[in-house]
Amino acid sequence: MAAPTRRPRPLTWRGQVSAVFVAVVAVVIVAALGGSLIAARQIIEQQAEDAALAIARTAASDPRYAEWITGHPPDPDGPVQASTEQLRRRTKALYVVVTDRRGVRYSHPNPDLVGQVVSTDPSVALSGRDAEAIERGTLGWSARGKVPLRDAEGRVVGSVSVGISLSAVQELQRGLASVMLGVGVLAVAISLLAVVWQTRRLHRITHGLELEEMADLLREHAAVLGGALEGILAVDAGGRVRLANKVVRRYLDAGVVLGQPAAASGLPPPLVELLGEGARDWPEAGRLMVLNGRILLVRRITVERHGRHLGVVLVLADRTDLDDLGRELEATRGLMDALRAQAHEYTNRLHALAGLLHLGHHDDAEDYLVKLTGAESWSRGVEDPYLNGILEAKGALASELGVELRVTDATWVEGTLVRPLDTITVIGNLLDNAVRAAARGHRRPAWVEVSLLSDEDDLVVHVIDSGDGIPPDREGDVFASGWTTKELDRSGHGLGLALARTTARHHGGDVVLQDGRGDSHGAVFQALMRTALRRTTGSRHSGLPIEESVSE
Repeated sequence: MAAPTRRPRPLTWRGQVSAVFVAVVAVVIVAALGGSLIAARQIIEQQAEDAALAIARTAASDPRYAEWITGHPPDPDGPVQASTEQLRRRTKALYVVVTDRRGVRYSHPNPDLVGQVVSTDPSVALSGRDAEAIERGTLGWSARGKVPLRDAEGRVVGSVSVGISLSAVQELQRGLASVMLGVGVLAVAISLLAVVWQTRRLHRITHGLELEEMADLLREHAAVLGGALEGILAVDAGGRVRLANKVVRRYLDAGVVLGQPAAASGLPPPLVELLGEGARDWPEAGRLMVLNGRILLVRRITVERHGRHLGVVLVLADRTDLDDLGRELEATRGLMDALRAQAHEYTNRLHALAGLLHLGHHDDAEDYLVKLTGAESWSRGVEDPYLNGILEAKGALASELGVELRVTDATWVEGTLVRPLDTITVIGNLLDNAVRAAARGHRRPAWVEVSLLSDEDDLVVHVIDSGDGIPPDREGDVFASGWTTKELDRSGHGLGLALARTTARHHGGDVVLQDGRGDSHGAVFQALMRTALRRTTGSRHSGLPIEESVSE
């Protein structure tokens, strides 16, 4: 059985690049050498023709030649032959030939040819013009220069022809070709070394991957980024944005310009700051941020190699739905806590009533019942059970922290909530923020005052606390994601006010800081929730604008 034939192993991309580069360099060098040799040959031949013409003119300027050829017949031993041979040997020319008007030679390196007609056409020189050319004569190929020979009166009486052997020209060409060939070989060798060095460097940079593997990796990279559920944003060591997938653009609802510095790429300021070197203490597990109405879990990954900083990658995961579920659960838990507290309170009241009846204090029991039935809840004037529940729950929470939660007498809300989850989110975050501020403040007793007013189908909420307030230079930062009044807070707090404003604005309302601090109170916040109520009876209060101040 014949052995299976082995398929030839394809060249690696390094081998292909080296072969192509060397081939290109070799072709270029060969073409350059060929062109240079052709040009050099033309130049050398032209120089030989010019040299022959110069020697001929020098000889023609000697008046003796005109006298000799007009007064004597051709003679191999004559003065013309002797003088031209001296000139030929001195100039290293191939020949110096003097003719009369008939073209008969008076001199020639071969004395036997003296007295014969020249082998090439002398008519141009005999007509009074200089001529130069490459021609073949009795002595072979030569570069020739021919000039007219004139007598004292200026009449053309003959010609002088000088030739320089092409063998000398070819010798110069061979020497030049050898030098240029050596230069070409040296250039190819240097180019080959450069290619080997560069391909090895590229091999290290690409981790030994072949071109097909890099193409596959690029396709996989694009597929992974395109199919990722999280937003991925990357900057290089110079702070320029190099990567932003479609999820990032959808989260930010804006385009991100690649190749630009982060500050000029269209990214929001919180992300620009997070991409800088000053955010290295960002927790590995990430932190929640409110961006473009979304609650995003942002993880920061610093990319380093061999101790060298290469860039930063941000991974943005949408946690809005999870937060909605959490807020709904918190609201439900608050209602349950409020109902449990009320059940406990009414159980105590029933026990007290039963004790009075058992002891026979019927009059006291009757007075107690009158007080119970006539007593007014601290949330009087609020019809909606969700609002009552959140007030009861936050009141219990405030009490645990040593803070008294007060509901003002001006509170009056008719109707029920249309969007309980969003409304409870705004009110709950405002109350949580106020309770924490009052508990940390220096005023005692600590308190939080809240008022709720219905304005047609809108709900207006005012919250005042007894805390230390907000410094004037920080009032513009209170609604920034991650802002908190606690020094060195790294727990991920600071989303409450940003989330409350985002939720209110989502429905056309707003949350504003009316007063940072006062002589007798801390911060004053006001929230307007548009179309938050479903009216059951006519309105008893006039509308209140969002910027209306709260009476202290």
